[in-house]
Amino acid sequence: MHADRPRHPPKTMPKPQDTPFDHPFERGMRNRRAALGDAWVDKSIAKANSFNAGFQHFITEYAWHGAWGRPGLDWKTRRVLVLAVTSALGRWEEFEVHLRGALTPGNAHTLSVEEVQEALIQIAIYAGVPAANTGYSKALEILRELGMAPVPHPADQCWHTGVGRSVFTHTRPKLHATVREARHGQPLHTIVFSHALGQDGSMWDQVANEASATCRVICPDTRGHGRSQTPAEPLTLGELAADAARLIDELAEGEPVIWVGLSMGGLIGQELALRHPDKVKALVLANTTAGYDQAGREAMGQRITTVESHGLGAISTGTMARFFSEGFRQQHGATVARHQRLLEATDPEGYTACAAALCEAQYAPRLGQIRVPTLVVAGTADLSTPIEAAQQLARGIPGAQLVKLEGCAHLSAVEQPQAFAEVLGEFVAGL
Repeated sequence: MHADRPRHPPKTMPKPQDTPFDHPFERGMRNRRAALGDAWVDKSIAKANSFNAGFQHFITEYAWHGAWGRPGLDWKTRRVLVLAVTSALGRWEEFEVHLRGALTPGNAHTLSVEEVQEALIQIAIYAGVPAANTGYSKALEILRELGMAPVPHPADQCWHTGVGRSVFTHTRPKLHATVREARHGQPLHTIVFSHALGQDGSMWDQVANEASATCRVICPDTRGHGRSQTPAEPLTLGELAADAARLIDELAEGEPVIWVGLSMGGLIGQELALRHPDKVKALVLANTTAGYDQAGREAMGQRITTVESHGLGAISTGTMARFFSEGFRQQHGATVARHQRLLEATDPEGYTACAAALCEAQYAPRLGQIRVPTLVVAGTADLSTPIEAAQQLARGIPGAQLVKLEGCAHLSAVEQPQAFAEVLGEFVAGL
């Protein structure tokens, strides 16, 4: 009876194969857009035609998914690798595409201007200066295009970021220091790193480079060490603290600093905080003590006598046994040898003058007068300043924190620089 009604095909749900989802292609497109940005990818897709569409599909699936989709390398590393290879091969069109994507805000895992700078310096070494020169030129064009043009800066006022500029105090006795400016924006703080007896500011290199990402970092050579003036007679801790105060006035523009002192540097820091409290906003006392007992002073006196008679070479091997744990000495002999050479290169008169100053330290009764945030760092394998010395400091200074580095001996900033830098970073972030 309904023969006159038009007949329609039955409605059916589409089968999965009717609307395929190409996972490798879609994942590749996701990565491609994250790396280069939607605008650039949309522009490329708009150029697709019957001749090159297959190629577009190929690079999306096999490059952007097949390579960029692998989790074995982080994206920043992949970006730098692409910049290095394309510049070395002179593939400048591809270089520009990836560099623009790497610098464009909003894209995934972008590179900072500093990271691009560092990549181009590496390229200059391994692909040649002409390649790096072209890379710098193209990078500047892209930075201007993105509204990120760098400000003028004289070429003769650039210093190696891993060392900083070398400076001397204007006042006497002359003190030498290196100054690393903050690499990322305005410095959050100024940090002064003060080294151990028989070392110099270079002892802090690895920790200082981490800290200088966001802070101005000053690494002085204590008087009688490195390139600082050598005293003609024994020093006092009061004189060393006065040196520190002068240094802060000249190099930190008088602003209070975070003083990070290891061993001798920690004793100077305590004297500085007590005598010149306006110079210190926070204190880090690493592998140090509030003072030596009679046995400790006698041991120090014996080392002074030995150095005066036979030179630093006579005590250098024994010093390394105290500076570094046995395991570290076995696994990192070259590092130990480098610090032994540094000790032996120290002026003997500078060493003995500072050693004499350390013997007078007796801060335990006055620790309660230190009123700045304080972090105490100890090494569980430190025979020179054992855990008990660190615990005394932490108990005596109001509100002080104590952190132990497991298995670490006296030069903790050298033996475990990453752990030291992380502990320091957490402390600084909480100020």
